[in-house]
Amino acid sequence: MDWLTTVDHKKIGILYFIAGGIFFLAGGLEALLIRIQLMFPNQDIFIGGTFNQLLTMHGTTMIFLAAMPLIFGFMNAIVPLQIGARDVAYPFVNALGFWLFFFGGLLLNLSWFLGGAPDAGWTAYAPLSTDAFSGRGVDFYVLGLQIAGIGTLIGGINFLVTIINMRAPGMTFMRMPLFTWTAFITSALVLFAFPAITVGLVELMFDRLFHGNFFEVGKGGNVVLWQHLFWIFGHPEVYILILPAFGIISEVVSTFSRKRLFGYSSMVFATILIGFLGFMVWVHHMFATGLGPVANSIFAIATMAIAVPTGVKVFNWLFTMWGGQIRFTTANLWGLAFIPTFVMGGMTGVMLAAPAADFQYHDTYFVVAHFHYVIVGGLVLGLFSGFYYWWPKIFGRVLNETLGKWHFWLFFIGFHLTFFPQHFLGLMGMPRRVFTYDPGLVSGNLVSSIGAMFMGIGTIVFLLNIIVTSMKARDAVSDPWDGRTLEWAIPSPAPEYNFKQTPLVRGLDPLWKEKMAGNKEMTPAEPIGSIHMPSGSILPLIMSIGLFIAGFGFMYHVYPVCIVGIGITLICMLLRSVYDDHGWHIEPEELEDKGVKA
Repeated sequence: MDWLTTVDHKKIGILYFIAGGIFFLAGGLEALLIRIQLMFPNQDIFIGGTFNQLLTMHGTTMIFLAAMPLIFGFMNAIVPLQIGARDVAYPFVNALGFWLFFFGGLLLNLSWFLGGAPDAGWTAYAPLSTDAFSGRGVDFYVLGLQIAGIGTLIGGINFLVTIINMRAPGMTFMRMPLFTWTAFITSALVLFAFPAITVGLVELMFDRLFHGNFFEVGKGGNVVLWQHLFWIFGHPEVYILILPAFGIISEVVSTFSRKRLFGYSSMVFATILIGFLGFMVWVHHMFATGLGPVANSIFAIATMAIAVPTGVKVFNWLFTMWGGQIRFTTANLWGLAFIPTFVMGGMTGVMLAAPAADFQYHDTYFVVAHFHYVIVGGLVLGLFSGFYYWWPKIFGRVLNETLGKWHFWLFFIGFHLTFFPQHFLGLMGMPRRVFTYDPGLVSGNLVSSIGAMFMGIGTIVFLLNIIVTSMKARDAVSDPWDGRTLEWAIPSPAPEYNFKQTPLVRGLDPLWKEKMAGNKEMTPAEPIGSIHMPSGSILPLIMSIGLFIAGFGFMYHVYPVCIVGIGITLICMLLRSVYDDHGWHIEPEELEDKGVKA
């Protein structure tokens, strides 16, 4: 019951990891089924509508239900610790954000058992997603993503407020760790990007459920409108996914090189610039719609410009390692593998940014290879690096290094076997989203499918590592990697109040600074006193269940069910408004004798 009512940011982070991990496995299984179908040409295993559903659910699940929640898991688990805060700004809203995401994802995946999954592609392009060309699965897509999207949006707002208002004394913006900086910019991108997809989903919902005409060309609608709304969200989404991975790599490379991050200020401004330019380039996904040479040129140049701040980051990581005392831990192996892999994805991105070339690559496996090098080679490698790095702080146990290295090599080799040949398959003309291909392309597809199985085996080794690690006693010391930032100043796992005394930050890498000054503890910014804690609440869970019920009512046009579902949510909101909850306090004598240690 404690996990259903918790508002503790650390526990909510773990809930995000569990739910996002389950969806990651589901999306991975769908990918394996796709690669089994494509292992040889003209197979008859998953064809037609079934193939379309697998393809749609793989992309949708991985982007919205696996990658995003795992990022929010790290933000919840780490950001308040890095800024010296005792919690996020709105713990209740934080719990609500998780449960909305979870029930939105559950609703979407129930489509497999209730008449068929969405089949219009993860981008749900109109008119494929209109009721003339797709079944009820797209209704699950529309309503599931709306519910999950509300959760993501309020989560992003919560982190913006937290980082702006709850930093420890002395932690100026230019002293924040890079991971917190990337979480800050990511939250800003969520704030501005998610409303666009929400508007698109609402319009699509009106078209499908209430016979609206936003995308019905015969009734005055416009299918290109959907593409604009989707990609105004969709391109910043790439940076919502990749910026936190940049932050993780910055922390890992710096710690395991035993050096301060090279060019910290330039890294911060590069992060801000990437976030800004990320909003300016959505049209490069739409070159083939025929927007004209002027629009194409402007967006091509803007897209290529992103290579500049990204290059700054890459060179700063290399200069951080230069002359450092590099330790090849599993976390650092993932980090080191991330850099060249992501650079390869970025290079093909520049190729796709040229409109004339894009016309040739469009809807081929070259594009598939590109975005998997960015998303898997960037984000997923970064997430695994983060897991091995912060697992001791989150769970109090150090993951097994031997199993970790097996996991790394199987996944890393499998990844390149899977996606590197797809560049050439695309250049040879293999179209994406099709369940068969020219028999002359069998070699590349066979290698690609074998590589996908290597990735699957690597993921199983990771799960085995988690099981083995969880069976041993908690063995993590507070600072197992000789870290530099504040989260390593408190016990592992972090106590529920995080910091017994709020630390005083006296520079960048505050813990390292205290260590170098010969101090064994962070300098406290306040005397020991009672600590205010928020009360747990079951209301976020019930509110989310209410919207989950209402979603079914809308899909099946049973309006009393809609009223009941929305009524449950509104009653919970009323209860939250009228019940005066002052939380509770941990008194000084109850605090463990371990708070801010260096």
